[in-house]
Amino acid sequence: MENQTLNIILVIAVTAAVTVLLRALPFILFTGGKKCPPVITYIGQVLSPAAIAMLAVYCLLAVYREQSFSSGGFGLPEISAAAVTVLLHWWQRNPLLSIICGTALYMIIAQNFF
Repeated sequence: MENQTLNIILVIAVTAAVTVLLRALPFILFTGGKKCPPVITYIGQVLSPAAIAMLAVYCLLAVYREQSFSSGGFGLPEISAAAVTVLLHWWQRNPLLSIICGTALYMIIAQNFF
C-alpha cells in the first residue's frame, strides 16, 4: 500500500474510534445508579439550541456580508429558509420538522432559482 493511502486509512480509523468513544463515554460514566452531575444535565439542555443558533448566525452572516447580494440571490434563499424554520418551529414545536423543511426550502430556492 502506498504511504499516502495508509495515512488516509489511519486518519479515518482514529477519527472513527474517537467519535465512537465520545458517543459512548456518557453511557460508560453514568451506568448503573450513578446520578448525572447538574453541570452535565445543563450542558445537555443548552448545547443543541446553542449549536442551532450558531449555525443560523453563520448562515445569515453570508447575507450580512453581502455574499448573497453580489451573487444575485439578494439573500432570498437564506432569509426565506430562516423565516420558514422559525415559523414552523414556533407553530409545531418540532425541531426536526422545522430544520428539514427550512433546509429543503433553502436547497430548492438556491438550486433552482439562483
